[in-house]
Amino acid sequence: MSSRVVVAGAGLAGLRAAEQLRAAGWAGAITVVGDEPLMPYNRPPLSKEVLAGSAPFESLAFRPRASCADVEWRLGAAVASARLDRRVVRLDTGEELAADGLVVATGVRPRRLRCPGPLAGRHVVRTMADARTLRARLTRPGARVVVVGAGFIGCEVAATALKLGAAEVTVADPEPLPMLRPLGALLAHALFRRHRERGVRFALGAGVAAFDGEDRVTGVVLEDGRRLGADVVVEAVGSVPNTEWLDGNGLDLTDGVLTDELLRAGGLPHVVAVGDVARFPNARYDGVPRRVEHWSMPADTAKRAARTLAAHLAGAEPDPEPFAPLPTFWSDQHDFRLQSFGTPALGAEDARVLHGDLAGDVVVGYHAAGRLVGIVALGGPAAVAAAARHRAALLRRPALTP
Repeated sequence: MSSRVVVAGAGLAGLRAAEQLRAAGWAGAITVVGDEPLMPYNRPPLSKEVLAGSAPFESLAFRPRASCADVEWRLGAAVASARLDRRVVRLDTGEELAADGLVVATGVRPRRLRCPGPLAGRHVVRTMADARTLRARLTRPGARVVVVGAGFIGCEVAATALKLGAAEVTVADPEPLPMLRPLGALLAHALFRRHRERGVRFALGAGVAAFDGEDRVTGVVLEDGRRLGADVVVEAVGSVPNTEWLDGNGLDLTDGVLTDELLRAGGLPHVVAVGDVARFPNARYDGVPRRVEHWSMPADTAKRAARTLAAHLAGAEPDPEPFAPLPTFWSDQHDFRLQSFGTPALGAEDARVLHGDLAGDVVVGYHAAGRLVGIVALGGPAAVAAAARHRAALLRRPALTP
């Protein structure tokens, strides 16, 4: 009987895992399983270009490499459970797949608020279907939009809603500034000012207590009693790792799938985790396992995990070099971009302007124990280019672990 690797999850991480398995020498069968009916596509544009109507699906779809022409795609069928000791994965159709190797790439789903009030009129942005449904609401004349959550997605949606002509856009968040945790106060203040200058309103410092309305949302009630009128509500309050299907297998699923430095889950050599769902130690920093929901992580984790899994399936020892990626992300909002290299949150208490000034194009460096751990540019092309020049300093820097 031929051997097979099952990739659970048909997003970017699943696609890259299949490609990297081939690159690592795995010639056996690969089956990729995904709950969406679509082939893997680029998700960041959903809250920007797709929502704005400037990017059709065809422009987002990834084209698998030629080496994956024989990969089997099971789309529209989610993984429901697994017996890792028996090396079996069961789909929600009832079908069971034998898995000599398993790649966990099931990603995350949007966290939803559990507050009194109607559900109709409340949206999230994670899938193509989500973006299309939300766009239909945002393009109605005179829409009053409340975005709950001032993180990356929330700020991007707010900017796009204004671009689409919304009459009023308000961002609500219990934090005192937008994107405070990932960016720190210095840059969060600058981001706050730029959004307000472009017409975004903010209701900060209080969480959501309830939603007004009977059959459909008409407003948002904050914990401090403020009421925000709304025709459309977008919930951008974080994510939940899709790990329930792995319950009962002895894995640490506290926050995603805990792995070792080679991306093996639970000490099992035939199970690896990649992408947003993987919680791994990064030797570039302090070795504390963390999930990293950045665009660069699917490719980086897939490359390391595929080498680990392919070596095991070939009966060889995996490359022992610890995983040490440099996280990278960008976020387009209004007419400016945030570009980040490294892990700024680790040095948010010691942020310093490295280039430019906070009123214009600026690059901020983040330091932990006096050493540079992250860089964020805010502004136009000049700021992004300046940040790229500082990237080499992050790559040269030794790990924080002793």
